[in-house]
Amino acid sequence: MKKQSIKGLAFIAVTGSLVSSCDLLKDLDYTVTPSPLEMHADSVRVKVDVKFPEKGIKKKAYAELTPKLAGTALKTVTVQGEKATANGTVIQYKPGGTMTYTDVVAYKPEFEYTELIITGKVFKGGKEKKDKFADTEIAKGTIITPYLVNKDFKCIYAKDEFKRVIEHTAPAQFNYLKAKYDVRKTEYKDTDIVNLGNWLAAAQSNPKINIKSINITGFASPEGEVAKNETLSSDRANSGKAGMIEVSKKAKNEKASGEIYNLAGRGEDFDGFKVQLGKNTSIKQEDKDLILRVLQMYADPNQRETEMRNLGKSFTELDKNIFPLLRRAEVSVVYDLTGYSDDELKAISTSDPQKLTLEELLFTATLTEDLNEKARLYREAEKKDPSDYRAANNVGVVLYNQGKVAEAKSQFEKANGLKDNAISKNNLGAVAGVSGDRKKAADLFGQAGGAGDEVNYNKGIIAIQNGKYSEAVSAFGDASFNKALAQLLNGDAAAAVKTIDDSNDKESGQGYYLKAIAAARQSKLTDLVSNLKNAIGKDAAWKAKAAKDREFLKYAEDASMAFIK
Repeated sequence: MKKQSIKGLAFIAVTGSLVSSCDLLKDLDYTVTPSPLEMHADSVRVKVDVKFPEKGIKKKAYAELTPKLAGTALKTVTVQGEKATANGTVIQYKPGGTMTYTDVVAYKPEFEYTELIITGKVFKGGKEKKDKFADTEIAKGTIITPYLVNKDFKCIYAKDEFKRVIEHTAPAQFNYLKAKYDVRKTEYKDTDIVNLGNWLAAAQSNPKINIKSINITGFASPEGEVAKNETLSSDRANSGKAGMIEVSKKAKNEKASGEIYNLAGRGEDFDGFKVQLGKNTSIKQEDKDLILRVLQMYADPNQRETEMRNLGKSFTELDKNIFPLLRRAEVSVVYDLTGYSDDELKAISTSDPQKLTLEELLFTATLTEDLNEKARLYREAEKKDPSDYRAANNVGVVLYNQGKVAEAKSQFEKANGLKDNAISKNNLGAVAGVSGDRKKAADLFGQAGGAGDEVNYNKGIIAIQNGKYSEAVSAFGDASFNKALAQLLNGDAAAAVKTIDDSNDKESGQGYYLKAIAAARQSKLTDLVSNLKNAIGKDAAWKAKAAKDREFLKYAEDASMAFIK
């Protein structure tokens, strides 16, 4: 709060004292809050408390008062004596009185380094008294510290799902005769067993393959006694292991010959039976339904088999083409396959990028900080899968970071068209933010929940611009210049200094400048001078800024501040 009295302002009055030659209106005191004025959310709120002393306004006089900022007239108000006929605020002749003036005006750049002036006209009996009201300065300039906000809205890269080590399985199976569990020699010649043997031989010398386990599961067909089939399935699992050890030794794969086997006997494979029955085209559907009912209705295995044999041709088809498929031991070699190394990925991405998978291309782009190289790789990812929004989005992020905002916007719209997603919404919000459309930016950030910490950071910038400083403090995460600015604007200068010192701006020009403002607000002249000198040492442009910054007004005449003049 700054109190300005006409008696003490003669030395700065534009045309003399307020009413030095007017008996109708005299000796007014003005209190401007705040003084200097302050810009918040692109507006300047003006509040002036005017005190009229005893006999400060004649009973039949009235005045029209108009504050001005850099030639911009604010609203006019009327004050009047108790017997005046004007439609204004009435001030008693005795003992005087007070009135409060308020207005809000859109900020203009010329408001920063100017004066708030009171102009007016004085009337009596409806006639204006000429040259009786002197224009008077009551406040100096406007603090515009919120405009220090970095409008560095952050875009988000959509993440890849790249896994360097991926679990795979290599399958095969041994088939058995009815009620048997020995592996026939002919089984080793079957294509699946031969292929598995060849794979094991190649895996032995491949450092990128790590066999973790070999799972063997034995099954029996749903015929005969249940208990016997349980035992039979376990025996088939054991013989399957012996068969696999023989295959592994022939392939000279030491790992597959070790103790890495997991065995299980599953008894009658009723689920497998239903699958094979469904695939069979020789049995009519009504017979298939009957077969399933028979299997479910009769718990006694002998009666069940008798009923199934009574099906005639359908049972013959089961016995010939379905049951043999269920008499088996399934083999599953579980192994980890390690993909390309970083160097391999970068080399292939240059020589033959389309050889890589989409996930590999997206990941490889994260291995470089070169924006042009990132753009190339993300473009290749777009070619690989034009339907995946991530590549289109990430091309947009690169363009945004290159300052190509219009092109970036096109990419983000394309990405969000492929899939409505929070990441691209945030990025479109960043485009709107740097383009000055705060409302659209805020709407888009509101739709981007869960996309990442960048969303809250972006919301924090909007909150500062909208004058919601407490909200901004909550939005910013890690220490940053903008977080410190929000704390300062929210009234905590000490916290702002600590945040700057914990941030990457600790020794930057803008960091020192903000600490200088914090020092001024805490009346720490030594810190103010030191930080200002450091700021100017980093960037000479801060000197011109400081020279007219109303944050330092109360120290304007101090000798220690002469270096900014």
